[in-house]
Amino acid sequence: MYLFIKRVFDILFSSIVLIIVFPIFLPVMILLRLTGEGKIFYIQQRVGKGMKPFGLIKFATMLENSSNMAGGDITTGDDPRVLKVGKFLRKTKLNEFPQFINILKGDMSVVGPRPTTFRNYSYYSESIQSLIKGLKPGLTGIGSIVFRDEESFIKDSKKDAVSFYKDDIAPYKGELELWYSKHRGILTDFLIIFTTAYVVIFPKSEIVHDLFKDLPKHNLFKK
Repeated sequence: MYLFIKRVFDILFSSIVLIIVFPIFLPVMILLRLTGEGKIFYIQQRVGKGMKPFGLIKFATMLENSSNMAGGDITTGDDPRVLKVGKFLRKTKLNEFPQFINILKGDMSVVGPRPTTFRNYSYYSESIQSLIKGLKPGLTGIGSIVFRDEESFIKDSKKDAVSFYKDDIAPYKGELELWYSKHRGILTDFLIIFTTAYVVIFPKSEIVHDLFKDLPKHNLFKK
């Protein structure tokens, strides 16, 4: 019943959001067409449920060949591959809105583990890989909220980006997704949606640790 309600909600919520934001999409698409490399959308293969690959849709915020440049799939703060317009889109999270199309198609859900590239998926332990491939990926999730400022963490780390992601970020994200798999349900999903909206408006807020007090701990965070 939970999965049925979740899918109905995904369809209704995504449809409403796309209708509301469509007037914003038009100027963004025109701006992207006239700037940078002239690309409007960026489609990247991500790991879906059951390891089925799907094309994640985003507004183009980085150089088209960025995944083959230094840094690969990992983006850092002040990353030179990010386009000027892209910085604004990434900061406001507007670049993520085309993924509501993925949700309508059934590739993703509103809430779930953040879909990873196949390269980043390999950084998880086998047990976490098995867990993630059993869940439909989400536009937002507990890992997305906790690591909403992931690029800054990577930038400030003394390690190189790939080592820091593999040694520190991926294991903790895995713990967070394990937590979600044990607690997922209608109430948890709605709290995650509320928290996502809240931290977009108040990015310095630590409300996620106040609402979900039993989250696994990590020395990157105060609470």
